[in-house]
Amino acid sequence: MEKQNEIKVFEDKKVRSLWDEEQEKWYFSIVDVISVLTDSPNPQVYWRVLKKRLKDEGNETVTNCNALKMEAPDGKMRLTDVADTEQLFRLIQSIPSPKAEPFKVWLAQVASERLDEMQDPELSIDRALQQYLNLGYSENWINQRLKSIEIRKELTNEWKKRGLKEGVHFATLTDIITKAWSDKTTKEYKILKGLKKENLRDNMTNTELILNMLAEASVKDISEAVKPGTFDESKVVAKQGGNVAKVALSELESKTGKKVVTSLNAKNLLGQKKAEKEFEKKTGVKKKK
Repeated sequence: MEKQNEIKVFEDKKVRSLWDEEQEKWYFSIVDVISVLTDSPNPQVYWRVLKKRLKDEGNETVTNCNALKMEAPDGKMRLTDVADTEQLFRLIQSIPSPKAEPFKVWLAQVASERLDEMQDPELSIDRALQQYLNLGYSENWINQRLKSIEIRKELTNEWKKRGLKEGVHFATLTDIITKAWSDKTTKEYKILKGLKKENLRDNMTNTELILNMLAEASVKDISEAVKPGTFDESKVVAKQGGNVAKVALSELESKTGKKVVTSLNAKNLLGQKKAEKEFEKKTGVKKKK
């Protein structure tokens, strides 16, 4: 059963969600939904009390809710109660909130969008773009990120043609590429940026993304040219492609005198932008860069 974790955004609040490919349905974190609807300081407690009351009333919706692993605020994957779209509609009826109706509309839209994307894959790119905009990323960065997704897909398709398998093979080759151009493994790179379970590419700067794309595109092109027949041969190709980006990185650093690979991450950058906007809103004065 293949599942894909995603973050959905409703009125600037994140709702953890998971798409089940087999059942073709969304599952949403119930405590996140409660946080959206109630503004409760402790959605976990609110849900425990509500769940007990509904169970005492013999409510079958609560009984049928599942617990699935989703990323917690500390970055770890933890079990959390989830509900599918139909179950959520029923639960919302038990939560007095002025946001209930607009949330129901949003929920129905999310469900229909996924089905639309299955018919027209290009729509998924539009959805991703809007999600990144909602989270506060700049349009320039988003364009680079979406391009990086396309390039990554082309690379993994090439690896599959060479008989390589997702999982250990892909992770090992990705580490080799990253190490070659950035001088850091994926794990070391994430440690530098203070990340845990967060996506590394979602926390790269524009320049880091561009160099990573150059590395992966180079690996794909070299692989198509030399047609490696074994995993070991693909590892050699991975290093060669990464070295192409390493040359560009070294040249750029020599001209600017600045390090390309830094600890700057999305949380820091977006937090800084938010603070600047709030300062400007309160004072009417733009902060100097």
